[in-house]
Amino acid sequence: MATPKLSALELQIMDALWSKGPLSAREIQECFPEEGRPAFTTVQTMVYRLEKKLAVRRLKKISTANIFEAVVSRDAAQETLIDNFLKLFGGQAQPIMAHLIHTGKLTAEDIRAAERLLDELSARENRS
Repeated sequence: MATPKLSALELQIMDALWSKGPLSAREIQECFPEEGRPAFTTVQTMVYRLEKKLAVRRLKKISTANIFEAVVSRDAAQETLIDNFLKLFGGQAQPIMAHLIHTGKLTAEDIRAAERLLDELSARENRS
């Protein structure tokens, strides 16, 4: 199954579930900083939308509160987000890399780690 596209608020909700494990909608809301915290009903609506997208599922019910857990992994959501972002650049990573380098967000160590990963992938392909 394809990983659904997630909005910024949905990603914040998912982050709470990835970081803390199963939570109720109220507990998810309390994970947001007090400044700019969305209303409980907003969080609850977004959780139900995530459930329809099959990104979360109801794990159990405690009293009147449904407890939700993430179905989509953080890695899968990040891959989808990055793939969609790359589409904005015609699938080319170079403009993004150049921007990250110019802004200091991509370090020489990041590049060395990427080179190691490329070497590992190349070695695996050569063995196949």
